[in-house]
Amino acid sequence: MRKGYESAGVARSWSMVVAGTRAPLAIWRGNHGSGSVVQRLLGVGILLLGSLGPAGAVASFALLPEPLQQAVRAQNLPPDAVGLWVQRVGDPAPLAQLNPRTLFNPASTVKLATTLAALSELGPSHVWTTEIHATAPIRGGVLRGDLVLRGSGDPGMVSEEHWRMLGALRRTGLRRIEGNVLLDTSHFHILREDPGEFDGQPLRAYNQPPHALHVNGSALRFHVLPDSEGRGVRIEADPPLPGLEIVNELRGVQGNCGGWQRGIRYEVDNGPGRSRAIFSGNYPVNCGDYALLRTAIAPEAYNRELFRLHWTQWGGELAGDVRYGVLRGLDGPPLLTHESRPLGEIIRVANKWSSNVVARHLALTLGAERFGAPATVEKSRQAIYEVLAELGVDVGGMIIDNGSGLSRHARMTPQQLAQMLQAGWASPWRAEFVSSLAIAGLDGTLRRRFTDGPETGRMHLKTGHLNEVSAVAGYVRNRGNEDVMVVLLVNHANAHRGAGANLQEAVLRWVHGL
Repeated sequence: MRKGYESAGVARSWSMVVAGTRAPLAIWRGNHGSGSVVQRLLGVGILLLGSLGPAGAVASFALLPEPLQQAVRAQNLPPDAVGLWVQRVGDPAPLAQLNPRTLFNPASTVKLATTLAALSELGPSHVWTTEIHATAPIRGGVLRGDLVLRGSGDPGMVSEEHWRMLGALRRTGLRRIEGNVLLDTSHFHILREDPGEFDGQPLRAYNQPPHALHVNGSALRFHVLPDSEGRGVRIEADPPLPGLEIVNELRGVQGNCGGWQRGIRYEVDNGPGRSRAIFSGNYPVNCGDYALLRTAIAPEAYNRELFRLHWTQWGGELAGDVRYGVLRGLDGPPLLTHESRPLGEIIRVANKWSSNVVARHLALTLGAERFGAPATVEKSRQAIYEVLAELGVDVGGMIIDNGSGLSRHARMTPQQLAQMLQAGWASPWRAEFVSSLAIAGLDGTLRRRFTDGPETGRMHLKTGHLNEVSAVAGYVRNRGNEDVMVVLLVNHANAHRGAGANLQEAVLRWVHGL
């Protein structure tokens, strides 16, 4: 599982007691009192949807096909920890179900809700724009004023796109900027977030919050490269931000290739006038090259350094600085408008590779489009609920939270996820929706699973993984060439320790064999 994209686990334990019994629900023991809005909503969801409780779950379990019962028993999972829905596309009723109306933490399968709603509301050709404005006339290639970059939350803005955008800016005739470059991020109005709040890993790319002018999710890919003699190690960053100092204290050794991060310790040191990425530890040079995806500096500094890098590469000059600012009172069209890749391509990153920041940008964009800018988290939630309801999904008791699944509050039932799969199949954008999912044994979060059997290439699935949560949902083409919808949610202390993945293997192989 690619930790850089899939929602990673957390160390905190979770459980919830309902009427004196353990229910398969997760609630984060954080700074949320018993009277919080999320908990009140969750309580309403339980009343509306009705958790079966252990006794009801056992009765429901007895109705499962024997191979599925055996698969659950083999992982030592109690029946109330598992939610299941299996249904042939077009059939009026499921082939198998377990706790279908019980609320579970769905982990990253919540991205099915976000991507389906965005695709249905905005369409696959929707694009995001980044506008570039000049605050003064450009004469002789010189701007004696500020340049303003106004973002709309392009989730597909990566180094290559940013470089192309500045190349197009250079072709307008602008050569030198005497003032500053202002970053206008006012299209998003979200509270400041601590990237380490979820699991204490603030430097992980999957934890980075949305940003209306995000590039690469503010992440860098550090390439660790042993020299040809196998004695030294060099480190190169992509992109090579000029203001970031790489401190290489790695020692080349002969060793085991299976250690965590190949033995690399990674830290950052950011303060006034300095930005440093520090690498230390013993690196096994016999293992070859290694890549580490991490963040090192805040989005504003990232944008500043990347603008300077790419603008200089195009022969541009900047006398001032790069900092935040809001575009106000300018008349006339922008100097340049850059368009993103279309939504139909963007959702593949959200689903195949389980990108949290892309999913959150989709949700925020949907909220702004439906309720007006600026985008807020509350608008995004409400927009997703409304679009799903319009598609025939019962949203009662559902909690979307931030739209990515990197959450201890998100809640869905197996039946609700199945309804989303049905809506996606019935959509005029079925091809775009289904093709955005990871393909078993071939790509995305499934590229290393089902690689050596008849299931390879015959499953389009969205996976989800957190500590104590394992989830999968999508479509399986069975041996009879029938398309089958599958939802499997496991909320249990052992879900992330192999029990969840093993149960997924058993259930999906059983479905494929129908």
